[in-house]
Amino acid sequence: MLGDSGLSGKSVIVTGGSRGIGRAIVQAFAAEGAAVTFLYRADRAAADEVAAQIQACGQSAFGEQADVRDPAACAAVVERTVARHGRIDVLVNNSAVIRDNLLPWLEPADVGAVLETNVTGVFNITRAVVPHMITQRSGKIVNISSVAAEMAGRGQTNYAASKGAVNAFTKALAVELAPRKITVNAVAPGLIETTMSKPIRDAAGEQALARILLRRYGQPIEVAYAVVFLASRFADYITGQIIYVDGGFKME
Repeated sequence: MLGDSGLSGKSVIVTGGSRGIGRAIVQAFAAEGAAVTFLYRADRAAADEVAAQIQACGQSAFGEQADVRDPAACAAVVERTVARHGRIDVLVNNSAVIRDNLLPWLEPADVGAVLETNVTGVFNITRAVVPHMITQRSGKIVNISSVAAEMAGRGQTNYAASKGAVNAFTKALAVELAPRKITVNAVAPGLIETTMSKPIRDAAGEQALARILLRRYGQPIEVAYAVVFLASRFADYITGQIIYVDGGFKME
């Protein structure tokens, strides 16, 4: 038995935590005994449902409405989290949007929304969190990337570029923060059964499944398990890595 993950009582921030993969990540950390603060942009009802379900189990979760594209909002959430829990031990950068289309038909707004959320949003919240982790001389940062960063499909130039940036950010920040005993890693999901991936799954159909060695789509909780592992004491000697959770996507 591996025993205690070391996450009980830890203060965790998860962006984009009200649905899909983010929701599963929030639930997984709460189940480990962590005090979870999760960000959501607009869906208050979904966020309240997540928090209520977790609290009904005697676990800790608190939703904060904030747009990661707004650096002031990110800084304010971080300060409120520190005031509430005294510290921040783990940051999970999960917020992301998709605006797929072939390049000639991508509107500037489609490119801007994806890069501002998926890249600038990661910078904004991480920049607010890192000083606290440096002061503590400890912390775990886990970024949610995508297989699209390395194996993109048609119509994904903006999304693939954003996730490629997340991978590069992960490796560069791991170098910066290693002397402060802070690890930085990423989890790159493949096709996961979420609302956000539904249009892709519907369009690709059996063709997509044929490119996955395990011949099925992943579940949000399977991504959450990898995130929790990287945030746990079991991954203390892992940093600057991209962990793929994709069922063997496009390996044939």
